[in-house]
Amino acid sequence: MTTNPQDLQDVFDFIEENQDEYIAWLQLLCRQPSVAAQNRGMQEAAALVQQLTEAIGARTELVPTSGFPVVYGEIDSGERRTLSFYNHYDVQPEDPLEEWDRDPFSAEIAEGRIWARGVADNKGNLIARLAAVHAYQQVRGRLPLNVKFIFEGEEEIGSPNLHEFVASHPDKVQADACLWEAGYKDVNNRIQVALGVKGMLYVHLSVEAANTDIHSAYAAIVPSAAWRLVQALNTLKDQDERVLIPGFYDTVADPDEAEKKLLDSMPFDETGFLKGLDIPAFVRGATGNEVKERLIFQPTCNICGITTGYQGPGSKTVLPAKASAKLDFRLVPDQNPDEILKLLRSHLDEQGFQDVNIERGHGSMPAKTDVHDPIVKTVLDGVPRIYGHEAVVHRMTPGTGPMYILCQSQGIPSVQVGVGHHASQNHAPNENIYVEDFVSGIKMIAHILDEFPRQVV
Repeated sequence: MTTNPQDLQDVFDFIEENQDEYIAWLQLLCRQPSVAAQNRGMQEAAALVQQLTEAIGARTELVPTSGFPVVYGEIDSGERRTLSFYNHYDVQPEDPLEEWDRDPFSAEIAEGRIWARGVADNKGNLIARLAAVHAYQQVRGRLPLNVKFIFEGEEEIGSPNLHEFVASHPDKVQADACLWEAGYKDVNNRIQVALGVKGMLYVHLSVEAANTDIHSAYAAIVPSAAWRLVQALNTLKDQDERVLIPGFYDTVADPDEAEKKLLDSMPFDETGFLKGLDIPAFVRGATGNEVKERLIFQPTCNICGITTGYQGPGSKTVLPAKASAKLDFRLVPDQNPDEILKLLRSHLDEQGFQDVNIERGHGSMPAKTDVHDPIVKTVLDGVPRIYGHEAVVHRMTPGTGPMYILCQSQGIPSVQVGVGHHASQNHAPNENIYVEDFVSGIKMIAHILDEFPRQVV
């Protein structure tokens, strides 16, 4: 690791000396279940997050929504620049329990790691940000900028009510930049920095044929809901993986020169990735930059699951009366989930599938930040300072989050960097982060607090 410049060494020393306290904060939060999908421990978790935020001197409130509250905190230092932090206190369900090596809510430390549901996604990052603000204030007395904390409780269920918070409290949202929720080290132990996210449209397609399942002997004369759905799905994408919905690609732009340079510098272990999944090749036999370009810059049409007929033990000769499928479309700038939904409906109608019902699930706009924005430079300058190497920059992550509604729709640039690593096991058993990465992540936030106000717009 490189030597830290002297101007922040005092803050970094304080973080090192007080890391046990910050780890204890994280363990306390991780030991509180907060499973939004099951409404388990949510009010208790919100109260605990508010308590921890107040403990670093922030003015806080629980902002109600139609779902779980947003924990809002603010420290007004009277400075010209404001930095906001977006995180979430809800976590995924811990199932399957039998695959955990430890109690998922014990926050046990072993093998240099903290093990707990939500420690990587997203409580480790939430606490690292509180800890950095606390450390900076303890050493320097005051912050060189204003900070806002926006901690929601519904990210893991699609952030269905975050728009309420944004619409009702524009004053709380406004900032000069936002540090987004998460971030990870790659398989080569290099910090990844993301400047955006893909959008999403999630839909549930369903077909009803007869009013009941019947004996499959009647398949010669009675329509099958299963076949009807399969035939409809088959119109959505061809064998070359191109989505066949007219207008789907109309607003999709090729990466510009700056973005192509980011692709060139973005490492991707093709052999290791393929071996890890035990697959012989990527879709369409893609290699090199084509793999990375498709992953980051191309939209998708994915079947998440299909339900129809009989799938129990043994055999049952049945003609299904109902069939359904769940699909997600990962979207890129400037695709709009509302427009994609209309295009999907029109396409199915034009193909003769007016009987295929579409139920819309959650959706979000894609989002990205200008690579030359001051917050981007601040973060990228900090990575070698803290970690001793240049950042791996992702123009967008292949995943999705509510970044657009909170940031880009309000004219706020956002960057993602955090304390996880490639094997943090998000959403899976044995979720974990390294203690060392947690401490380094606190230092990274301290650097951003110190450096962002110095950047010239």
